Amino acid sequence: SSSSSETFDADGTDDTGTGNNRLVQFVADNKVLLNALLRSNQNLLEKGLKSMVKMPKCRPFLDFDVKRQWFKTQVRRLRQQANRRHGSLRLNLRRKYVFEDSFHAFNHRSAEELRGRLQITFVDEEGVDAGGLSREFFAILAKEMFNPNYALFMSTEDGCTFQPNPNSSINIDHLRYFRFVGRIVGKAVVDGFLLDAHFTRSLYKHMLGIKPTHNDMQAIDPDYYKNLQMILQHNLEDIGLELTFSTEDHSFGRSRTIDLIPNGRNIIVTEQRKEEYVNLVCQHRMTTAIEKQIKAYLEGFHDMVDSDLISIFNAKELELLISGMPDIDIDDLKRNTNYNGYRPADREIEWFWSIMFSLSRSEKAAFLQFVTGSAKVPLAGFSELQGMRGVQQFSINKVNGPQGALMSAHTCFNALDLPVYKSEEEMKEKLLYAISEGAGGFLFA
Repeated sequence: SSSSSETFDADGTDDTGTGNNRLVQFVADNKVLLNALLRSNQNLLEKGLKSMVKMPKCRPFLDFDVKRQWFKTQVRRLRQQANRRHGSLRLNLRRKYVFEDSFHAFNHRSAEELRGRLQITFVDEEGVDAGGLSREFFAILAKEMFNPNYALFMSTEDGCTFQPNPNSSINIDHLRYFRFVGRIVGKAVVDGFLLDAHFTRSLYKHMLGIKPTHNDMQAIDPDYYKNLQMILQHNLEDIGLELTFSTEDHSFGRSRTIDLIPNGRNIIVTEQRKEEYVNLVCQHRMTTAIEKQIKAYLEGFHDMVDSDLISIFNAKELELLISGMPDIDIDDLKRNTNYNGYRPADREIEWFWSIMFSLSRSEKAAFLQFVTGSAKVPLAGFSELQGMRGVQQFSINKVNGPQGALMSAHTCFNALDLPVYKSEEEMKEKLLYAISEGAGGFLFA
């Protein structure tokens, strides 16, 4: 299949389409078996099962650990080539100025040189870098890149995730810094170091070459997202809204109108075109307003990581690749859970916790992303879980819908809507479906 797999279109269809659809169907039907095979023999992705990586439509059926292993193998090869050509990348840094010193050191080197094995030493300190100093180096940079003094990133409402600051130009060198941060994130990913840095879902999508959707706005500005949902769900006249295809920008104390389409400030948004308006206004907030920043960041990131290699992951998996699989203490989560409509002794709640304890580590991570929007575990545990209005502990709400309905999440409030099910098995099946398929299905309160 390796020769034919090269002829697939980007969306996984060839001219006939049928052969491919049969392959995708086969992969879907035999997902568990194929992943088990790949765990025992990674080389199959280079040979007979190559199309599972080559065809975008097959990739969702590969488990995260299988993808990560394939990715590691590919980048290890590239790193060995770079090591042979350029040797190690030695950096001698002043501990107080790690960010600036690294910025200058990275700026003067080509992408190829930066691929070499990292060797960190700190000025006036004894210490051989056997990995520990490199780990410390990345830990310092992961904190510093979000330092408000550099004005590069701004945090979202809950303070857990970051996205490029549209006003970063207050820092004259901001685009060179974005390229540097992109290289740091890429270098950490290919060298296998984890960063305690969590970005917005829309930025992960940009890193994968996927266009963000208006649902990604929820994590960035929940109140704004709520208004957009209102526009989509109600008749504009009924809610008395008169909109034009433009938006206001209030940066640096000045207010200016930005057209979303040519002459947009003079074009009224009609009921027929309101979806287009919502898409455009979100595209402006998540892409256009920070286009230069994203471009510089991606330039740096792709200096280190080939876009063909990284595109095997989805946005949630990319977060886990960069920041690692969190250690989720289910006992701690259970102690810090509030119930609305259920009581702790209800059989549904007992089933729920029994299921949570039975999940694998990656399933627990997917659950955390599903209900909170990020895989970040608070340092002080779940008693300190942040929502859009400060501390907002995890809560489970009883839903009076049809029995066996799908569960849904409200990430701004760290809340799970849990319908009534007839058995623990059914609940588990629905939960696993929600955290895998629900990857895009955030609802709004």
